[in-house]
Amino acid sequence: MLPTAEAPRAPSSFPLRAALVLLTVSLFGCDHATKIAAEASLSHERVVNVVSGVLELRYVENHDTAFSLLHTLGIPRTPSLLLAASAIALVGVVAAWIASRKRASATQHVGFALVLAGALGNVVDRAVRGFVVDFIHLTRWPVFNVADVAVVAGVLLLGAAALRRRPASPQGPSGPDAAA
Repeated sequence: MLPTAEAPRAPSSFPLRAALVLLTVSLFGCDHATKIAAEASLSHERVVNVVSGVLELRYVENHDTAFSLLHTLGIPRTPSLLLAASAIALVGVVAAWIASRKRASATQHVGFALVLAGALGNVVDRAVRGFVVDFIHLTRWPVFNVADVAVVAGVLLLGAAALRRRPASPQGPSGPDAAA
């Protein structure tokens, strides 16, 4: 039997937990500070070109999901539906993190913290404003915000950690017909 590739376990220590809480709270605060700044600076159809033809800042009120999925599927967009779905997703993230806390690696804990910070930022936006403020626009990509970046980075970290933890598979043929 071949050994399995096992990712190192995250130490369950107070410094790690404190760092994760600080990361989550800091990203949540950064998300809301940038949304407030975008609303104040860009809400009158002002566009700031950061890198011409590549990156601009523009204020957008997102009354839909990512990539306007509800509109595309013909589902009516109601603030209460979006808030409920967002809150359920947030609870799901927290539940998954709690369920995996003892066996998760440090990378996975950071991934969960990023996803939680981003999800929380957008849920609070929906609850307070009835929509999500987006303001970062890359050419040929929908407008997004800091919370969206945190969620994507967190999901990528969780995916990378999951791939590293997969058991190693034997190379080549095996079984009774395999040459010794």
